Amino acid sequence: MYSRRATWAKRILMLASAALLAAGGANSYAQDSAPQPGAVSTTVAQPVLPASSEANGGAKDVARATPLPPTDVPSSRVAAIQPESYVIGIGDGLDVSVWREPELSKTIAVRPDGMISLPLVGEIKAVGLTPVQLQNQLTASLTKVVSDPQVTVIVVSVNSLSFNIMGEVYKPGYYPLTKPITVLDAIALSGGFRDFAKEKKIYILRTSADGKQQKIRFNYKDVIKGRNMQQNILIQPRDTLVVP
Repeated sequence: MYSRRATWAKRILMLASAALLAAGGANSYAQDSAPQPGAVSTTVAQPVLPASSEANGGAKDVARATPLPPTDVPSSRVAAIQPESYVIGIGDGLDVSVWREPELSKTIAVRPDGMISLPLVGEIKAVGLTPVQLQNQLTASLTKVVSDPQVTVIVVSVNSLSFNIMGEVYKPGYYPLTKPITVLDAIALSGGFRDFAKEKKIYILRTSADGKQQKIRFNYKDVIKGRNMQQNILIQPRDTLVVP
Protein backbone atom coordinates (compact mmCIF):
# COMPACT_ATOMS: atom_id res chain seq x y z
CA MET A 1 0.00 0.00 0.00
CA TYR A 2 2.77 2.38 0.94
CA SER A 3 4.74 1.52 -2.27
CA ARG A 4 1.71 2.37 -4.50
CA ARG A 5 1.30 5.78 -2.88
CA ALA A 6 5.02 6.46 -3.28
CA THR A 7 4.82 5.51 -6.99
CA TRP A 8 1.86 7.87 -7.63
CA ALA A 9 3.63 10.69 -5.81
CA LYS A 10 6.71 10.25 -8.01
CA ARG A 11 4.54 10.34 -11.19
CA ILE A 12 2.77 13.53 -10.09
CA LEU A 13 6.12 15.17 -9.28
CA MET A 14 7.54 14.22 -12.70
CA LEU A 15 4.46 15.60 -14.55
CA ALA A 16 4.63 18.88 -12.59
CA SER A 17 8.35 19.24 -13.39
CA ALA A 18 7.71 18.64 -17.10
CA ALA A 19 4.94 21.27 -17.15
CA LEU A 20 7.20 23.85 -15.48
CA LEU A 21 9.99 23.17 -17.98
CA ALA A 22 7.59 23.56 -20.94
CA ALA A 23 6.22 26.85 -19.61
CA GLY A 24 9.72 28.21 -19.04
CA GLY A 25 10.79 27.24 -22.58
CA ALA A 26 7.79 28.96 -24.16
CA ASN A 27 8.41 32.14 -22.16
CA SER A 28 12.08 32.11 -23.20
CA TYR A 29 11.14 31.67 -26.88
CA ALA A 30 8.69 34.56 -26.70
CA GLN A 31 11.37 36.82 -25.15
CA ASP A 32 13.95 35.79 -27.76
CA SER A 33 11.52 36.35 -30.69
CA ALA A 34 10.34 39.77 -29.43
CA PRO A 35 12.10 42.71 -31.14
CA GLN A 36 14.85 44.23 -29.02
CA PRO A 37 15.26 48.00 -28.69
CA GLY A 38 17.32 49.38 -31.60
CA ALA A 39 17.20 46.10 -33.51
CA VAL A 40 16.19 46.04 -37.21
CA SER A 41 13.28 43.77 -37.99
CA THR A 42 13.88 41.26 -40.80
CA THR A 43 10.24 40.35 -41.13
CA VAL A 44 8.91 41.08 -44.65
CA ALA A 45 5.48 42.72 -44.74
CA GLN A 46 3.00 40.72 -46.75
CA PRO A 47 0.70 42.58 -49.16
CA VAL A 48 -2.92 42.78 -48.18
CA LEU A 49 -5.08 41.75 -51.11
CA PRO A 50 -8.58 43.21 -51.42
CA ALA A 51 -11.37 40.79 -50.79
CA SER A 52 -12.92 39.59 -54.01
CA SER A 53 -16.53 40.34 -54.73
CA GLU A 54 -17.25 36.61 -54.95
CA ALA A 55 -15.94 36.08 -51.41
CA ASN A 56 -18.32 38.74 -50.20
CA GLY A 57 -21.25 37.09 -51.89
CA GLY A 58 -21.28 39.52 -54.82
CA ALA A 59 -21.13 38.91 -58.51
CA LYS A 60 -17.88 38.31 -60.36
CA ASP A 61 -16.16 41.50 -61.51
CA VAL A 62 -16.82 42.19 -65.18
CA ALA A 63 -14.77 44.57 -67.32
CA ARG A 64 -16.88 47.51 -68.43
CA ALA A 65 -16.60 49.02 -71.89
CA THR A 66 -15.22 52.54 -72.01
CA PRO A 67 -17.96 54.90 -73.17
CA LEU A 68 -17.44 56.95 -76.25
CA PRO A 69 -16.22 60.48 -75.65
CA PRO A 70 -18.76 63.29 -76.00
CA THR A 71 -18.89 65.34 -79.17
CA ASP A 72 -17.51 68.34 -77.27
CA VAL A 73 -13.94 67.10 -77.56
CA PRO A 74 -11.24 69.38 -76.12
CA SER A 75 -8.73 70.43 -78.76
CA SER A 76 -5.88 69.03 -76.63
CA ARG A 77 -7.23 65.52 -77.27
CA VAL A 78 -7.13 65.92 -81.06
CA ALA A 79 -3.54 65.31 -82.01
CA ALA A 80 -4.02 66.43 -85.64
CA ILE A 81 -5.19 69.96 -84.86
CA GLN A 82 -2.81 72.71 -85.96
CA PRO A 83 -3.59 76.46 -86.02
CA GLU A 84 -2.13 76.73 -89.53
CA SER A 85 -3.96 73.76 -91.05
CA TYR A 86 -7.05 72.91 -89.01
CA VAL A 87 -10.21 74.03 -90.80
CA ILE A 88 -12.88 75.47 -88.50
CA GLY A 89 -16.27 73.81 -88.77
CA ILE A 90 -19.81 74.32 -87.54
CA GLY A 91 -20.15 73.90 -83.77
CA ASP A 92 -16.46 74.37 -82.99
CA GLY A 93 -15.74 76.45 -79.90
CA LEU A 94 -13.35 79.36 -80.41
CA ASP A 95 -11.52 81.47 -77.85
CA VAL A 96 -10.98 84.90 -79.37
CA SER A 97 -8.59 87.01 -77.32
CA VAL A 98 -7.64 90.63 -78.02
CA TRP A 99 -4.64 91.73 -75.97
CA ARG A 100 -5.47 94.47 -73.46
CA GLU A 101 -9.06 94.54 -74.71
CA PRO A 102 -11.04 92.24 -72.35
CA GLU A 103 -14.39 93.60 -73.55
CA LEU A 104 -13.55 92.38 -77.06
CA SER A 105 -12.34 88.95 -75.93
CA LYS A 106 -14.81 86.10 -75.66
CA THR A 107 -15.38 82.38 -76.15
CA ILE A 108 -17.91 81.67 -78.86
CA ALA A 109 -19.27 78.73 -80.85
CA VAL A 110 -19.52 78.71 -84.63
CA ARG A 111 -23.20 78.93 -85.56
CA PRO A 112 -24.94 76.57 -88.01
CA ASP A 113 -24.66 79.26 -90.68
CA GLY A 114 -20.88 79.24 -90.25
CA MET A 115 -20.74 82.72 -88.75
CA ILE A 116 -19.60 84.17 -85.45
CA SER A 117 -20.45 87.55 -83.93
CA LEU A 118 -17.99 89.76 -82.04
CA PRO A 119 -18.12 93.29 -80.56
CA LEU A 120 -16.97 96.05 -82.95
CA VAL A 121 -16.60 93.45 -85.69
CA GLY A 122 -20.13 92.18 -86.13
CA GLU A 123 -20.77 89.11 -88.25
CA ILE A 124 -17.79 87.31 -89.73
CA LYS A 125 -17.56 83.93 -91.43
CA ALA A 126 -15.42 81.38 -89.57
CA VAL A 127 -16.27 78.10 -91.33
CA GLY A 128 -13.66 77.06 -93.85
CA LEU A 129 -10.90 79.17 -92.31
CA THR A 130 -7.95 78.09 -90.22
CA PRO A 131 -7.49 79.74 -86.80
CA VAL A 132 -4.58 81.74 -88.22
CA GLN A 133 -6.66 82.97 -91.18
CA LEU A 134 -9.54 83.95 -88.89
CA GLN A 135 -7.31 85.89 -86.52
CA ASN A 136 -5.77 87.74 -89.49
CA GLN A 137 -9.25 88.73 -90.66
CA LEU A 138 -10.25 89.86 -87.17
CA THR A 139 -7.04 91.85 -86.84
CA ALA A 140 -7.78 93.62 -90.13
CA SER A 141 -11.33 94.44 -89.03
CA LEU A 142 -10.31 95.71 -85.58
CA THR A 143 -7.53 97.90 -86.98
CA LYS A 144 -10.25 100.37 -87.97
CA VAL A 145 -11.34 100.88 -84.35
CA VAL A 146 -8.45 99.69 -82.16
CA SER A 147 -4.85 100.80 -82.25
CA ASP A 148 -2.50 97.95 -83.15
CA PRO A 149 -4.86 95.05 -82.18
CA GLN A 150 -3.20 91.75 -81.32
CA VAL A 151 -5.70 88.95 -81.84
CA THR A 152 -5.33 85.28 -80.98
CA VAL A 153 -7.82 82.59 -82.02
CA ILE A 154 -7.67 79.19 -80.31
CA VAL A 155 -9.94 76.22 -81.00
CA VAL A 156 -11.05 75.15 -77.52
CA SER A 157 -13.56 72.47 -78.51
CA VAL A 158 -13.86 70.41 -81.67
CA ASN A 159 -17.46 69.56 -82.54
CA SER A 160 -17.24 69.54 -86.33
CA LEU A 161 -15.03 66.44 -86.40
CA SER A 162 -17.84 63.93 -86.29
CA PHE A 163 -19.75 61.56 -88.58
CA ASN A 164 -23.19 60.05 -88.61
CA ILE A 165 -24.33 56.41 -88.75
CA MET A 166 -27.95 55.69 -89.59
CA GLY A 167 -30.12 52.75 -90.59
CA GLU A 168 -30.17 49.13 -89.49
CA VAL A 169 -27.52 49.26 -86.77
CA TYR A 170 -27.91 48.94 -83.02
CA LYS A 171 -26.47 52.34 -82.07
CA PRO A 172 -27.14 54.94 -84.78
CA GLY A 173 -26.17 58.54 -84.21
CA TYR A 174 -23.24 60.97 -84.31
CA TYR A 175 -19.76 59.82 -83.36
CA PRO A 176 -16.60 61.90 -82.73
CA LEU A 177 -13.88 61.55 -85.31
CA THR A 178 -10.76 62.12 -83.21
CA LYS A 179 -8.67 59.37 -84.81
CA PRO A 180 -8.58 57.50 -88.16
CA ILE A 181 -11.68 55.31 -88.51
CA THR A 182 -12.49 53.01 -91.43
CA VAL A 183 -15.96 51.92 -92.52
CA LEU A 184 -15.50 48.61 -90.69
CA ASP A 185 -14.47 50.50 -87.56
CA ALA A 186 -17.58 52.66 -87.81
CA ILE A 187 -19.82 49.61 -88.11
CA ALA A 188 -18.20 48.11 -85.02
CA LEU A 189 -18.74 51.38 -83.10
CA SER A 190 -22.42 51.30 -84.00
CA GLY A 191 -22.87 47.88 -82.38
CA GLY A 192 -23.19 45.89 -85.60
CA PHE A 193 -26.10 45.13 -87.89
CA ARG A 194 -29.70 44.44 -87.01
CA ASP A 195 -31.41 41.33 -88.34
CA PHE A 196 -32.68 42.78 -91.61
CA ALA A 197 -29.69 44.96 -92.57
CA LYS A 198 -28.73 44.82 -96.24
CA GLU A 199 -25.03 44.26 -95.77
CA LYS A 200 -24.24 44.37 -99.50
CA LYS A 201 -25.90 47.76 -100.07
CA ILE A 202 -24.22 49.99 -97.49
CA TYR A 203 -23.10 53.41 -98.70
CA ILE A 204 -21.41 56.59 -97.48
CA LEU A 205 -22.81 60.04 -98.27
CA ARG A 206 -19.99 62.57 -98.54
CA THR A 207 -20.28 66.27 -99.30
CA SER A 208 -17.39 67.72 -101.28
CA ALA A 209 -15.96 71.21 -100.94
CA ASP A 210 -18.13 72.52 -103.79
CA GLY A 211 -21.29 71.32 -102.02
CA LYS A 212 -21.94 68.29 -104.23
CA GLN A 213 -22.87 65.05 -102.52
CA GLN A 214 -21.10 61.83 -103.40
CA LYS A 215 -22.45 58.31 -102.82
CA ILE A 216 -19.75 55.74 -102.06
CA ARG A 217 -20.88 52.12 -102.01
CA PHE A 218 -19.63 49.53 -99.53
CA ASN A 219 -20.21 45.76 -99.75
CA TYR A 220 -19.65 44.36 -96.26
CA LYS A 221 -19.82 40.73 -97.44
CA ASP A 222 -16.97 41.27 -99.90
CA VAL A 223 -14.71 43.13 -97.48
CA ILE A 224 -14.90 40.59 -94.65
CA LYS A 225 -13.94 37.92 -97.20
CA GLY A 226 -10.90 39.91 -98.27
CA ARG A 227 -12.32 41.04 -101.61
CA ASN A 228 -12.38 44.64 -102.88
CA MET A 229 -10.62 45.89 -99.76
CA GLN A 230 -10.29 49.35 -101.32
CA GLN A 231 -13.92 49.85 -100.27
CA ASN A 232 -12.87 50.03 -96.62
CA ILE A 233 -12.05 53.73 -96.84
CA LEU A 234 -11.39 56.19 -94.03
CA ILE A 235 -14.41 58.06 -92.71
CA GLN A 236 -14.19 61.83 -93.15
CA PRO A 237 -15.78 64.58 -91.05
CA ARG A 238 -19.51 65.07 -91.75
CA ASP A 239 -19.77 61.72 -93.60
CA THR A 240 -23.02 59.81 -93.21
CA LEU A 241 -22.79 56.03 -93.19
CA VAL A 242 -26.11 54.49 -94.27
CA VAL A 243 -27.00 50.86 -93.56
CA PRO A 244 -30.31 50.16 -95.37
